[in-house]
Amino acid sequence: MKRRLALVIFYAILAMTPNARAQPVDAFAEALDAQWDFGKPAASEQRFRSELVKWPPDSAQAQEARTQIARALGLQRKFDDAHAMLDLVEAKLTNASGHLRLRYLLERGRTFNSSGSPQRAVPLFTQALALAESARDEFYAVDAAHMLGIAAPQAERLAWNLKALALAEAAIDARARGWGASLYHNIGWTYFDAGDAAKALDFWRKALALRETMGNADRTRVAKWTVARGYRAVGRLDDAEAIQKALVVEFDAIGEADGYVYEELAEIALARGDPAAAQPWAAKAHALLKDDPDVASDATRLARLAAVASGKTSSPKP
Repeated sequence: MKRRLALVIFYAILAMTPNARAQPVDAFAEALDAQWDFGKPAASEQRFRSELVKWPPDSAQAQEARTQIARALGLQRKFDDAHAMLDLVEAKLTNASGHLRLRYLLERGRTFNSSGSPQRAVPLFTQALALAESARDEFYAVDAAHMLGIAAPQAERLAWNLKALALAEAAIDARARGWGASLYHNIGWTYFDAGDAAKALDFWRKALALRETMGNADRTRVAKWTVARGYRAVGRLDDAEAIQKALVVEFDAIGEADGYVYEELAEIALARGDPAAAQPWAAKAHALLKDDPDVASDATRLARLAAVASGKTSSPKP
């Protein structure tokens, strides 16, 4: 939390300083990244657009702001708009710094990966990693390796995630070391997808322990949800339910609701053989997730929620 507050204060000073354009690009990159709220990509996009207009259109700072606008667009699944924004950056890369090329490669790769073309993303992330390592840019080297852990073929993902973790643990840069929680989270999912829920749970608990020291409530809630998902997978239904119900209380306290939490509570009830208890949770989950861009295209998942909500299925999901 102190680190994040320091970055926010630094950015405020940077924005008010008359010679802001003379600040080093690396300091600018760190201040730019501090403006992210990954849970609210539309709001983040507007912050980056406000940043963009502060700089000459052809400046390195303007191009770097465009890479983050593209990332925010991608998180909203506006992939054509994201690619169009990156095309503007690509046109300025001829005499650009290695740092800007690196950020361009990362965001072009993320856009391809998120839009369902990981095979086009992997070469870009590989180039980004090589560029970052040669420049000793620890933070973005970990970023590139962790993206390879997401986009590479299934059989290669664990190795890439472990490489990213090794880079983070060996880093001098505090920001690079801060990747640990995300990497534990991703490594956990790699083990989970391979059928080893117990190993996944071990990594997710490590991720949660780190998140709880970092002061980001949104990401800590995600980490809690994931640990609870692990508990359900290994049959610890009471522990899973306790965490998910505590999350309901947390979200209620901030005036929000989370369809993923409701979905898990429905699945926990089904795993207990209680479809009647699952119905209201599934109905709440369907009402929220049908408009969630990450779920709306998954007709099978939404159909299952609708069936559980209507009492037409009592089969537990693995």
